[in-house]
Amino acid sequence: MTLPSKVKIIDVGPRDGLQNEKQLIDAAVKIELVHRLQAAGLREIEVTSYVSPKWVPQMGDNAQVMAGISRQAGVLYSVLTPNLKGFEAAVADPKIKPHEIVVFGAASEAFSQKNINCSIAESIERFAPVVQAAKAQGIAVRGAMSCTVGCPYEGEIAPSRVEYLAGLMKGIGVERVDVADTIGVGTSAQVQRAFEAALKHFTMDQVCGHFHDTYGQALANTLAALQMGVWNFQSSVAGLGGCPYAKGATGNVATEDLVYMLHGMGIETGIDLDKLIDAGVFISTALGRKPNSRVATALINKRGT
Repeated sequence: MTLPSKVKIIDVGPRDGLQNEKQLIDAAVKIELVHRLQAAGLREIEVTSYVSPKWVPQMGDNAQVMAGISRQAGVLYSVLTPNLKGFEAAVADPKIKPHEIVVFGAASEAFSQKNINCSIAESIERFAPVVQAAKAQGIAVRGAMSCTVGCPYEGEIAPSRVEYLAGLMKGIGVERVDVADTIGVGTSAQVQRAFEAALKHFTMDQVCGHFHDTYGQALANTLAALQMGVWNFQSSVAGLGGCPYAKGATGNVATEDLVYMLHGMGIETGIDLDKLIDAGVFISTALGRKPNSRVATALINKRGT
């Protein structure tokens, strides 16, 4: 078995991680978090979401955050755009438009209905004009596929549902997809089956693992994906995040824990773990708590700080 020699990590903390925090975080703090992440070596960062502040107040400062970032060459900045209105807002100012937009869909019909009040097929059809508009402006498109192994309403999700969703996304022009265990219930074999389903429509270079750690399986699931050849993964600094539609679902796997594991396996990430830990401490302090990362906790204790 040959594992990838390099892994690219997308840190989703500034968007996916912070969107469910009840306390509003100042835009300056979010901007500083992005700066610290890119200084630590992250080359892909999911920055914000262009969604109605009525539904997600935390992301109401999206344009301010995008405008405040000192962009670094070689870093890809992505944003979530849930509809055409959101996309138009994201590209309104050419100076701060993102490199990539993210559209989304669920492999679970029940989750799709609860989340965005429509079927899977309808949700993807709604995104078709968003994808077309992005491509017309030379902006890349990523598709987040949620609930690919488990759903809080339906339970275990069949791989055929993942294949169906991946096919719909491919059909509207999505260029790469996230295979996401949104509620963190998946195990290694389930995750591998979900990837096998997605790979019927996308290449290995076009799939990305996104694992929540609710049941403590995120790193095991990462290893299972690595063994298949997957080399793109998403994580959240300090383990930020959750899911508003999945009771009890905890945050994404902590970037610190993921990087520690990969480096220990001799896999390159280009990330400075010490600087990454400092970034996690920074945002955790702003939130009034400690980082939700075992590696960060252990190494901070070892530092004596």
